[in-house]
Amino acid sequence: MSDEMRSNGSIFGYNSHSTHSGGLYDLAMSQNTHTSLSNDELFELKSKVQKEVMNKVSNEHLGKYRDEKAKEIIRKQINMTVGELYPSLEYAEKVKIVEDLTNEISGYGILEKYLNDPDVTEILIERFDNITVEKAGTLYETGDSFDSEEHLNLVIERIISPLGRQLNWSSPTVNGRLPDGSRIAATHNRVSVDGSQMAIRKFKADIELEDLIKFGALNEKLAQALIKCVQSRLTIVFSGGTGSGKSTWMNALSTYVEPSLSVITIEDPCELQFDHPHVRRWEAQPPNIEGKGEVTIGHLVKHALRNRPDIIIVGEVRGSECYDFARANATGHKGSMTTLHSDTPEEAADTLVALTSSAGILNQQISASYLAKSIDIIVQLQRMSDRSRKMIAIHEVVGSKDGSIITKPLVEYEIQRFDGKKVIGDWKVVDDNFEKEKKIRDAGIEWDGWL
Repeated sequence: MSDEMRSNGSIFGYNSHSTHSGGLYDLAMSQNTHTSLSNDELFELKSKVQKEVMNKVSNEHLGKYRDEKAKEIIRKQINMTVGELYPSLEYAEKVKIVEDLTNEISGYGILEKYLNDPDVTEILIERFDNITVEKAGTLYETGDSFDSEEHLNLVIERIISPLGRQLNWSSPTVNGRLPDGSRIAATHNRVSVDGSQMAIRKFKADIELEDLIKFGALNEKLAQALIKCVQSRLTIVFSGGTGSGKSTWMNALSTYVEPSLSVITIEDPCELQFDHPHVRRWEAQPPNIEGKGEVTIGHLVKHALRNRPDIIIVGEVRGSECYDFARANATGHKGSMTTLHSDTPEEAADTLVALTSSAGILNQQISASYLAKSIDIIVQLQRMSDRSRKMIAIHEVVGSKDGSIITKPLVEYEIQRFDGKKVIGDWKVVDDNFEKEKKIRDAGIEWDGWL
């Protein structure tokens, strides 16, 4: 923490001389704490806690948000101060006050309990007074809120400042990655007319293919078939809507990439945690406040070609970098993977052509031909009506015609019924003639079908 912050008492984000209506008390007690202390007593307690923490905790532990060691040191100091001022407080009440204050000083305040809840997968702040979370694919209103738009903006600033980002009139949107791998997207009220907004998609580590089977995203036989596709270095595109599990699938299959191969992952922001002994993780970067220093996914893909990777993984293709991805595959980097936002394999194929031709190097017809030679299969993922995530189709890329990629459906998920609570169905093979089977057998891997 800077000397300026120490001198002006801004440890909670407000000046220590703030009033009750918009200052220290409101910010520090935004967790709806029920206490026997009066408002004046609470305000006096917060002021004292702030001074004691600023005076007695070393600089190295102040301003380190969500750092466990710093948080524990600050918690001990707060606990001591609260105990000295109000020794007769009931234990449960004291614990709640100490935890709330600790979260405000060394964490993200009201958001801490949702960030620490393993069942919460996403946090959506739709307004300062409307916080929604996702659990098991369903959104729930929390009933919690920030004190004000100013309070929300202070927490957003606390989150994005260590990332070297700013949210303001000239930079109204921010995307970034938190230290734990979670993804944040914040929007300034210049764009979001109802006030500043923020979404945090929490990173879930160590989801393996066995977990996806247990969740019903696919079955054991399909899992083994996909493992063989990865081991034989087929190029795979994972297609699906937001939250359908595309990155999760790439992470889960990374275990089966040949350990002797060199892998480079390229993302914006970094989410993949590849379980592989030879992986280099690269992250695209936005321009700085002067508009300089931008590093695009396309630039990194080109740079990767000069760094001797065997496989290039692009977290998501969204623009002309799709040409660079296709070029990488066409120049011998077999086994590459990427994700794409599309609702069907056919739509994914059309989108790939559009993105590749948008680079302005190849026209649509040549782009389609280029892609057809470099991409092997499209795996379609979907969030179902019951909020579960499933693999619903596998298509093989078999060629191109008139500027379009031709795909052939191999496997489809057939819904048998939906009782309003659970989707019941099963996978079926719709075409046994898998042309890429030869590539798998040429790699010395036995192929016995999808199902």
